[in-house]
Amino acid sequence: MRMNDTEKTQKSGGRMLGNLLLTLTALIWGTAFVGQRAGMDSIEPITFCASRMWLSAAAVGLVAWLTGRGEKALTAGARAERNRNTLLGGLGCGFFLATATIFQQMGLVTTSAGKAGFITAMYMLLVPIIGFVLFRQKNTWLVWLAVLIGVAGMYLLCITEGFSLTTGDALVCACAVLFSGHILCCDHFAPRANPVRMSAIQFLVAAVISTVAAFIAEQPSWDKVASAAVPILYCGLMSGGVGYTLQIVAQRWTDPTVASLLMSLEAVFAALAGALILGERMTSRELIGCAVMFLAIILVQIPLPNRKDA
Repeated sequence: MRMNDTEKTQKSGGRMLGNLLLTLTALIWGTAFVGQRAGMDSIEPITFCASRMWLSAAAVGLVAWLTGRGEKALTAGARAERNRNTLLGGLGCGFFLATATIFQQMGLVTTSAGKAGFITAMYMLLVPIIGFVLFRQKNTWLVWLAVLIGVAGMYLLCITEGFSLTTGDALVCACAVLFSGHILCCDHFAPRANPVRMSAIQFLVAAVISTVAAFIAEQPSWDKVASAAVPILYCGLMSGGVGYTLQIVAQRWTDPTVASLLMSLEAVFAALAGALILGERMTSRELIGCAVMFLAIILVQIPLPNRKDA
């Protein structure tokens, strides 16, 4: 059954809004990188993750409680199904978010930030591969071309020296796989769930997992948390509460492969923020990498002719 013109317009408008929200998400995550790095000066990585997750859970939980009245308009059956998807989505996304973040922070102890950024961004290649193998999600040749161009751009941006794998790199590779799972989990549950409540549950689950891991592997204390209060506040409220909630909302309309490409702009915005805010100078290689990444983002949003809308 073909869509009418109104449905096509609504679908196109939703896709555009989703893409804009994901670009904003990447911008928030990229600028928050400065705060994440600053926080590591006085607190261990997993304790930092746990602290920001609890703050995000509290902030998004409050928003979910204040905006939860709209669910009353649904029928009892529809509300029950929506609540079920919200719970399952929150549990799944929370697991992937916590484990991916922990692996990334642990990997950063022994690998460079640039290499970690490049390896993490490999989720833009893993998402369409995993989506095709597990769920038979198909992508056009233009999307695959954009993904490969994006990988090349990320390499130019992040890898400035010879490339060799270390233990830290292996941990970040695991992080990339887990972030791919997070994106695909969001893609499956977000259209069927309450996105704000799902985000709140996600952060609660991630906070619990991170806290348990912190007490096992580190020595958390209130003094350490207080010493990193400003980075935790920014990363917890903006990068966590706002950024990840925008991701879930946006993925209600956006294809997961396109979403992974847009969110990988985090590394580009991080490099630009470092240059503009911290006065770091970007090399010509890094500038070319940014330009190549933006080219990939433009390519992936070009509609191909003769596509049938079901």
